[in-house]
Amino acid sequence: MIHINKLSVSFGGEYLFNEISFRLTAGDRVGLIGKNGAGKSTMLKILSGDQTSFEGELGKEKGLTIGILRQDIDFTVGNTVLEETYQAFGELMHIESELDQINIQLAERTDYESESYSALIDSLSENQDRYEILGGYNYKGETERILKGLGFKDEDLNKLTETFSGGWRMRIELAKLLLQNNDILLLDEPTNHLDIESIIWLEGFLKSYPGCVVIVSHDKMFLDNVTNRTIEISLGRIYDYPKAYSDFKDLRKELMEQQVNAQKNQQREIDQAERLIEKFRAKASKASMAQSLIKKLDKIERIEVDQEDTAAMKVNFPVSVVPGKVVFESIKASKSFGEKKVLNQVSFYIERNEKVAFVGQNGQGKSTLAKMMVNELPFEGEIKVGHNVQVGYFAQNQAEYLDGNKTVLDTMIDAANESNRAKVRDILGAFLFKGDEVEKYVKVLSGGERNRLALAKMLLSPLNVLIMDEPTNHLDIPSKNVLKEALQKFEGTLILVSHDRDFLQGLAEKVFEFRDHQVKEFLGGIDDYLKQRELNDMRQVEQASKKQKEEKQSSQATKVASYEDQKKLKSLKNKLSKVESEISKFEREIKKIDVELATNYDATIQQNNFFESYQSKKKKLKELMETWEEVQMQLEEIS
Repeated sequence: MIHINKLSVSFGGEYLFNEISFRLTAGDRVGLIGKNGAGKSTMLKILSGDQTSFEGELGKEKGLTIGILRQDIDFTVGNTVLEETYQAFGELMHIESELDQINIQLAERTDYESESYSALIDSLSENQDRYEILGGYNYKGETERILKGLGFKDEDLNKLTETFSGGWRMRIELAKLLLQNNDILLLDEPTNHLDIESIIWLEGFLKSYPGCVVIVSHDKMFLDNVTNRTIEISLGRIYDYPKAYSDFKDLRKELMEQQVNAQKNQQREIDQAERLIEKFRAKASKASMAQSLIKKLDKIERIEVDQEDTAAMKVNFPVSVVPGKVVFESIKASKSFGEKKVLNQVSFYIERNEKVAFVGQNGQGKSTLAKMMVNELPFEGEIKVGHNVQVGYFAQNQAEYLDGNKTVLDTMIDAANESNRAKVRDILGAFLFKGDEVEKYVKVLSGGERNRLALAKMLLSPLNVLIMDEPTNHLDIPSKNVLKEALQKFEGTLILVSHDRDFLQGLAEKVFEFRDHQVKEFLGGIDDYLKQRELNDMRQVEQASKKQKEEKQSSQATKVASYEDQKKLKSLKNKLSKVESEISKFEREIKKIDVELATNYDATIQQNNFFESYQSKKKKLKELMETWEEVQMQLEEIS
């Protein structure tokens, strides 16, 4: 489909990437990854044809159609959601207009025997055939299916696009793109404006997409579920393997370890040869041998170890003072925007040190409630703030809370006080703003850089409660991992509004689901919540509610495990013990081989069927780990 050969792009003499080559073919679902600023968006622009300033070759098949999801969108004012989405079918719209004109003429004319009337009939037939071939009788149903998959309800479809927020307009743009059946889809952060339900639906859609898909995303779980190939841009080079994100990172780590070991062994050989050269060079009888060794050294292709961009921000949220036991208590809190009711008499409380996730469809009131809790929105009812509570608030539209005409340094200095003003540069350095970068104006910062600055600014104020609304938007995966680790260590209260399942895993201990103007509490993390809701498709929630009620009544009748359960429990425990023993055995064997590789690489790999045996052990270990997981889950279900 597309062939890239020795592509180079430079800005101000610095190469973004240098002489990289790869090919995109049908069926590829590529995760294009890399740190913020690595060149991912530039690569999408080159692939789409939006950017033509580059060195090297870019070859495309004749007639290739490419669709790109851009972050800047332009809608026709006055169109409904359906009318705007129908713009994806430009040729069908044109044929419909032609058919309307032909039918009007046929209704008005009576010269049935004339040549011009006959020509109209022929044109009608041709247009109808073309209309049918292009799916003219199906496109309206398909449009509704895609829009509903992306979260729109029946009553939304005939509303004007200008009545929707930017996030929902982006969904319309995504729907148009998915309906066009392009050969190649280029998606830049497609999950940024989607809730969990819509992300799960999009995963299913893309997995069955017949063309090629290239995705720039910082959602690790989305990449793992959708992609079958990963291309990483790092320090001007690319690393391209037919693996989803997590498997790709494991493989990259393993290959780098092999490179390090091979480089060490090669260096030992080189050192030995150089010692012999020095030894033989002084003797006339050995001079020819020395020259031979020198030529041999010159021909050796030196093994290089792939370089990784390991720069990462350093985040730590210190707790100011210990607050009271109850941090927030909501008593019949309600919020409406005009006639639209968002929250209706919501009551709950959040205790000290709890980590809570707000989840639910967009527009259900998650961000609204977060703003109510920090007094940014007026509302009815009451939200009590506990004793000694000091809140740090990270808003979803963080850009609006930063002054674009200030520099990074001035933003921090103005937010600092006498006690921490001297630490401003150190804090900025920890968030990867170093040297002259602190003099950048906020208005020229990327989305990821603005998020990092907002996080840094939060550290200047005392806090023991963090309310964070989509903090991972625009952050690259390494930065997200650092932030997640910092929040796991945070000893205060955490309230997270997020659709990022991977980020929420192991972080949230309680889930508040927002649905139908209400907030429902679920104990346990995001995985427990999804399991309780029987979710692979969250849209089954409504149908499942009656079944859940019946199951709850049934479970209350008896909670004593049956004899069969006890028997099965014992059997599973025995199996688990045996599997753990096998895992331990294979781990020891693999570790022994790794040590041999590190100490004597060449001799080790010469052993009969070494690589087959080595890979077989690793495969067996992976299978045992999967078996252990399955048995553990069965044990938990019975327990």
